[in-house]
Amino acid sequence: MLLPYLESLQKRLAPRAIVPVSAQHGYQVDALLREIESSLPVQAPLYPADQLTDRDERFFASEFIREKVFRLLGDELPYAIAVSVERFEHKGKLRRIHATIHVDKPSHKAIVIGERGERLKAIASSARKDMEALYDGKVYLEVWVKVRRGWADDAGQLRRFGYE
Repeated sequence: MLLPYLESLQKRLAPRAIVPVSAQHGYQVDALLREIESSLPVQAPLYPADQLTDRDERFFASEFIREKVFRLLGDELPYAIAVSVERFEHKGKLRRIHATIHVDKPSHKAIVIGERGERLKAIASSARKDMEALYDGKVYLEVWVKVRRGWADDAGQLRRFGYE
């Protein structure tokens, strides 16, 4: 069944190569990597060797918080949340970060905050520890939760939150 399908792809798309793989079994993964490597352009590096990413510290702060929301809340909360960093101050080895978790419904806000704020505290504490490890310094982290209905359907809000 697979071979006729691959032949139809070859005729329709005319790709440089088709490399069937099985990630589960590791079949032909090396061949795929060799094919990708041979297709890459030869050029000077786009970034310095010591630069790990083109994203700034604010981005990582928001992503650490967002990750902890999903890790700690699992299936209780839909993936329709965003995190914005309202203030990011860097003085010596201390970073003061003020962030907001944006949710779509009041019921989601209650889930994130938890009883007596325990869930929000756990989210912020866990994110702060990761930030301190990454930034190699102390982090003062203040996190709020706000309801912002329809943010995921608003192009302006998506840009503001960095999800374009």
